[in-house]
Amino acid sequence: MSTTTTVKSPPQASTPAGGRPARRPWLSPKFVVGTAAVLTALVAWQVVVLLEIKPRGVLPGPFDVLDEGVSMFQQASFWADMGASFQELVIGLFFAVLVGLPLGLLIGWYRPVDWALSPFITFLYATPRIAMTPLIIVFFGFGITPKVIIVFLMSVFPILINTAQGMHALEQGVVRVAQCFGASDLQLFRTVALPGTVPFIAGGLRLAVGQALIGVYVAELSGAQHGVGMMMNTAAQQYQSSKIFVGLFVFAITGVALTALLRRVEAHFASWRPASH
Repeated sequence: MSTTTTVKSPPQASTPAGGRPARRPWLSPKFVVGTAAVLTALVAWQVVVLLEIKPRGVLPGPFDVLDEGVSMFQQASFWADMGASFQELVIGLFFAVLVGLPLGLLIGWYRPVDWALSPFITFLYATPRIAMTPLIIVFFGFGITPKVIIVFLMSVFPILINTAQGMHALEQGVVRVAQCFGASDLQLFRTVALPGTVPFIAGGLRLAVGQALIGVYVAELSGAQHGVGMMMNTAAQQYQSSKIFVGLFVFAITGVALTALLRRVEAHFASWRPASH
């Protein structure tokens, strides 16, 4: 009389509905390599300070910058500086999107508008906009208005030019087919133009964030009462390098956070993109 034995298969890892095993984002190769690179850079920075390759007052270590940052975040004046810089950044970027996005769509869609505005855009884009800061201050004084204008001028052109370039890169065959089926200009914008320009708009916005942060710093160097850029300039005059590094990290972390937010927005509208085979 034979007996049968059943062999139990090892438990399988649970998989989501899509059939692929769930992957933790912090275990992805991209995250691991990026984290290792950052930690290596911090260790190398600390080693340079400990070896006194530069005088300690000139190059503070990571722990010195961290201690200074904790101390500054407990001061009301630092939060006033943060609030002023954030206000200038948000308002300037808002007007840059409000002007650059529709104007870029019009320039890319209507050739007469492109022909009429191209000389002015080329002239302003080729001009060092930072050099216009004294003129803007003369016209608008030392309040928040000139700072917002400088941020606007620094960030509007990446949005405008990338959006117009995205319109120029549309597949004309798709446009002609939609026109043959009687699509109006509004329908073409909604179903063809906007989906095709989403990658260009997102790239322009990411470039605009970096340019806007540069504009905030430059705007606060002249006649500002509050702001991270003004704080860094004052710290430089007093040889307080730890404060300068804190300001640099504030700008850098703000740029990284806004870029990550824009990537999430881009991923949300990724379904608008035409499928590529």
